[in-house]
Amino acid sequence: MQRRTVLQYQRFRYLKVALWLNALAILAYLIHRPPFGAYGGTWLGYTLGVISAAIVFLLLWLGVRKRQYRGTSMLQGWLSAHVYLGASLIVLATLHSGFQFGWNVHTLSYILMLFVIVNGFYGMFAYLRFPGFITKNLGEDTLESILLKLVELDELAHLNALQLPDEIVEITRKARQETLIGGNVIQQLIGRQVNCPTSVAVAKLREFGKNLKGVQPKHCHELYLLMLRREALVARARRDVMLRAHLEIWLYLHIPLSVGLLVALIAHITSTYFYW
Repeated sequence: MQRRTVLQYQRFRYLKVALWLNALAILAYLIHRPPFGAYGGTWLGYTLGVISAAIVFLLLWLGVRKRQYRGTSMLQGWLSAHVYLGASLIVLATLHSGFQFGWNVHTLSYILMLFVIVNGFYGMFAYLRFPGFITKNLGEDTLESILLKLVELDELAHLNALQLPDEIVEITRKARQETLIGGNVIQQLIGRQVNCPTSVAVAKLREFGKNLKGVQPKHCHELYLLMLRREALVARARRDVMLRAHLEIWLYLHIPLSVGLLVALIAHITSTYFYW
């Protein structure tokens, strides 16, 4: 039986709540005919603004409280509400504005809200999809066990390389010492290393084997097979780091964007009630 996701929590309870909220807001917006056109200062604009602000504060509060939730069901309920109520803000806040935008703090808070929501959509997609990709990539291994296998391969590769010319010893050394797994943020996200020393060693060993004599071709072939295994292990390790980086990077953006939204929203509310 397929496992239910947080989006399906309690038969889509919070999706229904969000749809009803949006449907009522759209209906009220279509019926409402203010004399000076729709904008945030009408009774409907204020009402939708209060509802939108309440949802934002609720979701920010739940974001803090979620660390205290111990039950799986409660955490799934929080996540489901967070996704659907957050998404409903796209409609509610847009109708609150009456489609009136400008170079001001009000539009800034609206734009920050959209950034937070889009970033949250990506985070939900990542948490639903990437754990499965990570499991498939690692199989029965872990990142630590893959790294241990690389150490073992490097020892065997070093012993084989000692029977070969110095140039081969050097490319084997570079493959062992200069191949990066992880690296900076960009390298983690793309899961690559330009001119990867291990891939370079594989390519060069393929060519070197054609020009060797005596027992050296045998040692070179064994070394080539070891480097192929190393290249495959490195690719799996990098893929694991990449998937985990994509799984976590959204959160490093979500929190500061949420804080920025909170500040802009407070400025928006303050300027509306005290200066308008």
